[in-house]
Amino acid sequence: MQRRLTHNVLWVLAERGVQTVAGIGIAAMLARALGVEGFGLFQYAQSLVLIAAAATLVCGAEVIVPRLVALPAPDTHPRLLRHVFALRLMAAALAYVGLLAAVFWLSESSLLRATVAILGLSILLREPFGTVIAWLQAMTDNRPASVIAMAALLVKLLLIGTLYGLGVRALPAYAGVLALESLLVAACLAMLYARRTRGMPPHAGPLDRGILKTLLHDGVLFWLAMLVMMAARRVDQLLLKPAVPLAELGAYAASMQLLDNLLLLATVMVNALAPLLVYAQVDRAMAMRRVAQLASGMALLGLAGGAVLALLAPWVVHLLYGAAFSDAAALLRLVALGSALLFADAALTLLAVMLRRPIWIVGKWLAVLAVTIAIDSMLIPSMGARGAAIGYLCANACAVLIGVTLLVRAWCEEKPA
Repeated sequence: MQRRLTHNVLWVLAERGVQTVAGIGIAAMLARALGVEGFGLFQYAQSLVLIAAAATLVCGAEVIVPRLVALPAPDTHPRLLRHVFALRLMAAALAYVGLLAAVFWLSESSLLRATVAILGLSILLREPFGTVIAWLQAMTDNRPASVIAMAALLVKLLLIGTLYGLGVRALPAYAGVLALESLLVAACLAMLYARRTRGMPPHAGPLDRGILKTLLHDGVLFWLAMLVMMAARRVDQLLLKPAVPLAELGAYAASMQLLDNLLLLATVMVNALAPLLVYAQVDRAMAMRRVAQLASGMALLGLAGGAVLALLAPWVVHLLYGAAFSDAAALLRLVALGSALLFADAALTLLAVMLRRPIWIVGKWLAVLAVTIAIDSMLIPSMGARGAAIGYLCANACAVLIGVTLLVRAWCEEKPA
């Protein structure tokens, strides 16, 4: 079992590593193909879709996996999975319709409408069919899902490279590639599930409202946490777009794209170290001490990486995005200074996960969202993208401050009176 768990972790790490490298390459090709203004509009459309997609995380793996593990036999899994799929599909349909209604009501740009409509198709596919991924996690078999994700990512990379090589500049064309990636993943997961459940008794008939209500109730805090987190991470671009030219938004989006990949790297490292350093500890006080040590180490690593990135910002921007994005270098240098905060927060988040207190995560991201909106609203009108970058740094400082406060509180609760 230990070897199987290790293999699962390695496959997930491989998937995240491929995502990081491929993500940088894809962003570079998109930026060069679409130009500064087109890239800014494309990233804005993606922000809208990602916030809407968070609404589909209504019944996350945190709820599904323990239930699947607790079921007496594998042939009882399909009944629960059918309810999870239905719940996620209903949430996805509502999210997609709501997204289209908002975009068509608030924007007169036919290009933005078309791009969002195409990108938003992934909402209908990712989480509903992601139910199969949770099922595989419950069986400690992450390899098939990781292989499917990496294969689809390779197809996306090749298609975007082809469009870039052909000189295509249409945003909907690139949006179609991203939607196709989601379709490929969904189709492969569906075929995998059908093959592995062949011979199991069918579970047809009406859905059980009691099961749906229980799943919805038990997953609501995790859902709120993800929804607020995604809003906090993307609201800066939503506030920035109506206040600055598209070219300035594009430069800001380019710098944040690199920070997103740095954040993904931090998450990969924390997830790799957490099972051994934190979750394996029987003594909670020792686990908390390890969280503090990991956060300190990650902060130092982020500080070093951020310093290098800030020093090389002009060269990195020119190498990846081209001379047209030269304004992104100053923004990248500014936000890179907050890398230590990103890395520390990734480690501090383990505390709430370890103690199973999702309400802490919700509270933290609500505070981060409030700080982002407040700072951006004050600074963007006068400072533009630079004001949004300062808001980003303040928001991450808020996240770390809350994480440290919760760690101290948990430590005090653990100490005997």
